[in-house]
Parts: sequence; structure tokens; C-alpha cells
Amino acid sequence: MMRGLDTGWARGISLLVALTLMMLVTLLPRGLTTEDGSPISHGVLVLIMWGMSAGFVHGVGFVPRNRIPRVLLGPLVAWLWMAVGLAFYVAYFLR
Repeated sequence: MMRGLDTGWARGISLLVALTLMMLVTLLPRGLTTEDGSPISHGVLVLIMWGMSAGFVHGVGFVPRNRIPRVLLGPLVAWLWMAVGLAFYVAYFLR
């Protein structure tokens, strides 16, 4: 499964989504709020930033030698947490 995600298209998706999320967080931080306007919890924000960082790591093609960082910075983790971040923005735009 992981070998299939080390291809060019998967890395391109990771990099594109990480860049998109970076721009959204930088230019429109209000998207990371709940319906009443209060900010999301710090823990959720850390996971979103972790996913974005892992997306950059995977997108540029870096593969750690150690198994633990390879999993923590891999595409599955990156896509999961970046999807959470993008879900907050979709909910924000639909309000």
C-alpha cells in the first residue's frame, strides 16, 4: 500500500493540498473556528499543522530511514489530518 503512495501523482497531491492548506491558514485563519466563532482546540490545530507538515515532507519526496518518522510523516497521516483541516474550511465557507 505504501509503495503505491510513493509515486509522482501521490506526491503531487500531498504537495498541492499542503500548499493550499498553508495559504488558507495564512490568509484566512477564521476558517479554523467553530460555528459560534470560537477557535478550534489547540490539539486539533496541532494535528492539522502536523498533517500539513507531513504533506510537505511527502510532497517533496523525503522518505525517513527510521520506521516511526516514516509512518508519522507518511502520506496516510498527512492526508488524514489535512482532510480534517480542509473540512473546517469547507464548513466555514458553507456557513
